[in-house]
Amino acid sequence: MPTSLRAKQHPLIRQLADRIESTWQEHLNLSPYQIPHDLGYVEGNLEGERLVIENRCHQTPQFRKIHLELAQVGKNLDILHCVMFPHPDYDLPIFGADIVCGRGVISAAIVDLSPVDRSRSLPTSYQLPLFGLPEVKFAQVRDLPAWGDIFSDYCLFVRPVDADEEAAFVEYVLSMLTIHCQIASHTQPATSAPAIATILAGQKYYCDRQQQNDKTRRVLEKSFGTEWADRYMTTMLFDYAAKVVAC
Repeated sequence: MPTSLRAKQHPLIRQLADRIESTWQEHLNLSPYQIPHDLGYVEGNLEGERLVIENRCHQTPQFRKIHLELAQVGKNLDILHCVMFPHPDYDLPIFGADIVCGRGVISAAIVDLSPVDRSRSLPTSYQLPLFGLPEVKFAQVRDLPAWGDIFSDYCLFVRPVDADEEAAFVEYVLSMLTIHCQIASHTQPATSAPAIATILAGQKYYCDRQQQNDKTRRVLEKSFGTEWADRYMTTMLFDYAAKVVAC
């Protein structure tokens, strides 16, 4: 698979992708995750511009799938998308981060640890370390989408206006990611059927809501058609486990 896309993207995306992967390597025991053979590297066309998508995935004892997607449309659009799906017997939130850059300008940057329990609140073990993070202020805070009830109180969704805000966003992402990896590494799997069923339901709800992202779906449909876009959304981006599978 070609690996040159990252070098062509916005510096903020390059930096965050590198540092996310470094944090995973530092805190988690990574092993390969089998990506469908035709989805690891994808090329298409969007309104006359070349569309390239590169996917990298791993798994760990705690995480069924940790996914880093980089995408580029011509010289006009750069995207970073990252999600970490816990195994359904681990009561952990879902880490997600995205950056969208249009014509060299960051238009959206979001990161969160999305709760999966019925109360839509993060586990107690996360509350204190997240509350203790340095306060970050941004000039342009964005509104969450209509389907955004999956996000926590610690979600950061902004449009960075300068290099200082871009750096602050990266540091917030890495602080949140480090906390997540450290807590996950010391978490024991659930053993009761009701607890696992609750986690499964929460993860499914997260994926169902994310699949309502019309902006992502429209780009994929214009480039590859409706059937392919649906498969990519439900297989590569936001797939969920139907049951616990022994590793």
